[in-house]
Amino acid sequence: MSNIPMQRGQQWLKTLLELSGISTEIHGNLEAAQPQDEDFPESDSYWLTIDETNLTPEQIQVLIGPDGSVLDAIQYLANSVLNLSQSEEGQASYTIELNGYRVKRQAEIRALAEAAADEVRFSGREVEIKSLSSAERRQVHTFLKDFGDLETFSRGKEPHRHLVVRPAALE
Repeated sequence: MSNIPMQRGQQWLKTLLELSGISTEIHGNLEAAQPQDEDFPESDSYWLTIDETNLTPEQIQVLIGPDGSVLDAIQYLANSVLNLSQSEEGQASYTIELNGYRVKRQAEIRALAEAAADEVRFSGREVEIKSLSSAERRQVHTFLKDFGDLETFSRGKEPHRHLVVRPAALE
């Protein structure tokens, strides 16, 4: 079975890295979307993993960047460029992975979200989580949306945008 969005993503990332002087392979993995709301269907999520086998530690460090900023920028470009001229149904979500950074960061973000949820439940007051990229804020929103006693929203403008967790408003 051919997977055109995955192949496009792999080729785009490989070309981008080659233009940067880095020759490596890109491994793709599909995370099929879980249907949650038929009004807003989620797109499939493609993990594009940069093979670090032939990369130096310095190249890995540069590609990840301080606090993942370079990896975030590459991921933002991938999602913008690869979804240009695509119908809404043809759009996909791309996650760029290198050296296990995203997996480790997702665990950190989940722990942050759980700690914020616990603090809100204990104190009854809102908690701000700072220093998250927009993709990371989206992960926290997604993780906490199933907690009926909590609500999340973002406050402020980039680059000082924060995620807020608070007790859900009683209706």
